[in-house]
Amino acid sequence: MNGGRVYLDHNATTAARPAVIAVMSEVMSAVGNPSAIHAEGRAKRRIVEQARERVAALVGGDPACVTFTSGGTEASNLTLSPTVRDGRDPRPVTRLFVSAIEHPAVSAGARFPRDAVETIPVNADGLVELPAIEAAFARRAAERPQERAMLALMLANNETGVIQPVAEACAIARRFGGLVHVDAVQAAGKIPVDIAALGCDFLALAAHKFGGPAGVGALVRADERLHVEEPVVRGGGQEKGWRAGTENVAGVAGLGVAAAEALAGLDAFQGLAGLRDSLEAGLRRLGEVTIFGERAPRLPNTSCFAARGVPSARAMIALDLAGIAVSAGSACSSGRTKPSAVLEAMGVDHNLSSGMLRVSFGWSSGPEDGERFLAAWADLLQPRERGPSTSAA
Repeated sequence: MNGGRVYLDHNATTAARPAVIAVMSEVMSAVGNPSAIHAEGRAKRRIVEQARERVAALVGGDPACVTFTSGGTEASNLTLSPTVRDGRDPRPVTRLFVSAIEHPAVSAGARFPRDAVETIPVNADGLVELPAIEAAFARRAAERPQERAMLALMLANNETGVIQPVAEACAIARRFGGLVHVDAVQAAGKIPVDIAALGCDFLALAAHKFGGPAGVGALVRADERLHVEEPVVRGGGQEKGWRAGTENVAGVAGLGVAAAEALAGLDAFQGLAGLRDSLEAGLRRLGEVTIFGERAPRLPNTSCFAARGVPSARAMIALDLAGIAVSAGSACSSGRTKPSAVLEAMGVDHNLSSGMLRVSFGWSSGPEDGERFLAAWADLLQPRERGPSTSAA
C-alpha cells in the first residue's frame, strides 16, 4: 500500500491470519481446562485434539504423535537429549551430529554435553555434506556399536532459504541405526512436508512462521515408541508426559487453524518464487550483488544477498527509514556484531557477509512490496555509485 510500511521479514514472524485471530478470540472467551472432565473442560479438550489433527495433517503425521510446545526452540530442546529412548532399539543415544548451519536452538546441542556434539560441514551453496554425515555415523558405529547417534538437520535454512537433502541424510542415518531430528520451523507451511517421506524421527514446528501466534509450536514424532525420559517441562501428565502444564488452548487452536490454512495454500505460496525472482533480477539491474545459496533449492519466499561495500547495519537503518522492514539474518541473533554463522560455514568472506540482508515474503505479500523495496534500495545505492564530486571550486 502506497505510503504505508512494507514488511519483508516474514521468516522472523509472519502476520497472523484473520481466521487465527478469530478462533483465538472465541476460545479465550470460553472458560474450561482441557484436563477437566466436566462439559466446559471437554469442550476445550475437543479444541486441542482438533488442532492436533490439523498439525499432523500439515506434515503427514499421526495426531497421536503430536506434542504441543511453546515453540520450535522447546520442541528441539525436548528431543535433542541423551534421555531419548526408542522402543524399537534399546541402545542409548550418546552422540549428536549437527549441521554447521543450524538455528541456535539446535547448534548449541540442546541437552547433550558439549563434548558429545559434533558439527557436520556444509558446502559453498549452503548444503550439508552428505559424505561427511556418512563418515560420522560410520565412525561412531565402528567405535561404539552398543550406542546410537542422532543427527539434527534443518529442512530449510532460516537465513538463506536453502532446502537441505533431509531424505538422503535420513537414509544414511537409518543404515547405521541412527535417529534424526528435523527443524522444520522455516519449511512447514511454505513447502510440502511429509515426515514419513523424509524418513526422520522427530520434526519441530512453530506457529508464527506460517500465520499462527507466537509462543506455540509442536513436536511431531514418527512413531509412538519414541519417548524421552526427562522432559524439559515437568509436572502434571499433560501431553502424555512429554510436556507438563495446562495447554495454551487459544494458542493451540490458532496453531491448528494456521496449519489448515497453510496446507490449503501451499500451491499459492509457491507463487512467491515469482516475487523473489523479480526482486533478485531488480537487484542485479541496480548493481553488483551476491545472492547466497542461489544454486541450491530454496524456499520460494526467501532471498539472502549482499552488495560489497554496503554494510548491513547501514542498509537496514536506511531501509527502515524508507518504511521497509527487512533483517540481517536470524531474528534470534538481532543486535549481533559478528558475521552470520551460516555464511561463515559456507565460506563467505567477512567483507561480503557483513553486508548480508534477508528479504522474506509471506502469505500477505504482493508485487508492490518488492517494487517498494527496489526503489528504496536504488536510493540507498545512489550516493555510493555517484562517487566523489569532480566539480570545480
